[in-house]
Amino acid sequence: MLLDLRSFRGSDALVERSYSPSSFSGGDRVDYSLAAPVDLSIRVSKDGDKYWLRGRILAQVRRDCCRCLKAFDVNMDLEVDLRYHPQRVVTEETDYEIAEDDLVTAFYSDDQIDLGGLIREQLNLASPMKPLCNEACRGLCPVCGVDRNRSECQCDASWQDPRLDALRSLFPQSQDAGRTRKD
Repeated sequence: MLLDLRSFRGSDALVERSYSPSSFSGGDRVDYSLAAPVDLSIRVSKDGDKYWLRGRILAQVRRDCCRCLKAFDVNMDLEVDLRYHPQRVVTEETDYEIAEDDLVTAFYSDDQIDLGGLIREQLNLASPMKPLCNEACRGLCPVCGVDRNRSECQCDASWQDPRLDALRSLFPQSQDAGRTRKD
């Protein structure tokens, strides 16, 4: 999945590739799997030893809902807009503040850009931290584990901290528990 930069003769080229889901197996731990081939269509512009990649990534990602744990597929259409600079070895340790412009800058080495790494990075950045199969997902019952989207249960899901039982015994339950006492 490497893009050989030595093969570019002009200042502008179109790169279109399709990768099977098995091309991305192994490697980094991710919270999704690919359900269909990933299509990459980018325009590579060259300016000296710098390259600008602009285009699209089309992918179908399979995720697990964080509420009901069911698998669901999401179609992703991601825009790519990155600058690639040659990687140079940094010999001194200094503090460096990241500027806004640095967020669209990446690095290449050995006259190659790892397109697989680019695709993985963009999919990870576009993935939600808490994926939901739908916004109205009711999730699993924390007591019996039934999927609340499919059936109802009669479990009491309220929880009281057992460490506060001694304090609760000091205060009798009354109807005006919501009111504050004035002394």
